[in-house]
Amino acid sequence: MEKLMITGGRPLQGTVSISGAKNSAIALIPAAILAESEVILDNLPLLSDVAVYSEILEELGATVTWEGSQMKIDPSSIKSIPMPNGPVKKLRASYYMMGAMLGRFKEAIIGLPGGCNFEPRPIDQHIKGFEALGATATNEHGAIHLHAKELRGTKIYLDVSSVGATINIMLAAARAKGATIIENAAKEPEIIDVATLLNSMGAIIKGAGTETIRIEGVSELHGCRHSIIPDRIQAGTYMIAAAATRGNVLIDNVIPKHMEALIAKMQEMGIGIEEYDESIRVLGAPSYEHVDVKALIYPGFATDLQSPMTSLLTQAQGVSVLSDFVYSNRFKHVPELVRMGAKIRVEGRSAIIEGGQLNAAKVKAADLRAGAALVIAGLTVSEGVTEVTGVEYIDRGYDHLVSNLRLLGADVWRQTE
Repeated sequence: MEKLMITGGRPLQGTVSISGAKNSAIALIPAAILAESEVILDNLPLLSDVAVYSEILEELGATVTWEGSQMKIDPSSIKSIPMPNGPVKKLRASYYMMGAMLGRFKEAIIGLPGGCNFEPRPIDQHIKGFEALGATATNEHGAIHLHAKELRGTKIYLDVSSVGATINIMLAAARAKGATIIENAAKEPEIIDVATLLNSMGAIIKGAGTETIRIEGVSELHGCRHSIIPDRIQAGTYMIAAAATRGNVLIDNVIPKHMEALIAKMQEMGIGIEEYDESIRVLGAPSYEHVDVKALIYPGFATDLQSPMTSLLTQAQGVSVLSDFVYSNRFKHVPELVRMGAKIRVEGRSAIIEGGQLNAAKVKAADLRAGAALVIAGLTVSEGVTEVTGVEYIDRGYDHLVSNLRLLGADVWRQTE
């Protein structure tokens, strides 16, 4: 078992460069299945989820090669084979294989997703979209069976503005006959990234990033080269870590517009923020004001930053309220922070956080972003060593975490038991 060991109390100083977006990568890789020739993805984050996707594509018959942060995918030899078990069960985003396989082969058998277990994510909106396009869908022994004689474009209204459903329907509709309109579509930057790739492959998609996306289906897609956008959640995590340790850090390779909601709350707390074209500097202060934060769908405050933000709010004076209106059960990091001396109580969808000093402790990450929160908390502790287990969750979203933090002056290391 691996764990992260943290001796905190050191302000982070220096520059950190942000990797490609995890939430883009896990959709872009299966999107490559829709092409008939090689797809090259640049700026790919070196994460465990990405490695699992590489396994899945090779199992299907694709040729996958790596060169640093570049992945080359030749899907020309891919075959439609059932995947009820195996690597797909390790991924939360394995559902993207449904849209990709359905779009190319008009059939798919995909095991229901795994990954972080902080809250069930129903795929009813995904299935609703596939059925609207003409597919039949059944759940048999924990796997989704999809089949269509042909896919035909149609109008689809999403009852929930779901990122996963929006992308999955885009993947299937890209090679359907006729036009598809997705209404109440999610607007996250990662959706624009996927649409950009598909358009480079020959798809005709307009409106990505708005609530109405129009897709004109084509019979065939070709390979291309695409550079993945920077990871806004990873960037936000380092911004929060810099502020929590009262440091001075330049976050490089970032799109500041994607960080607007976080920047606004950090400035409200009294944290110094300097924005440049492709970077953001965070300047810590001796004390911070309490704030209220509501996690909402994009462009609101990102739910994926809710857990790390909890750790930062323990460093503010007074009482802050952090509410999550995206996921109701995303507070599994709170008992572990309480173990470290935090004064937090959860009431429904909200955590009430009273600022105060934290102490070193042995804690366990229950999911990816909870792990990030515990690491940030450990960085603020001035005495003792914080031990964080559940490292396998953290590795799903943060490549080079230890080396990046050490580069910024943190005393962090991995230890194997």
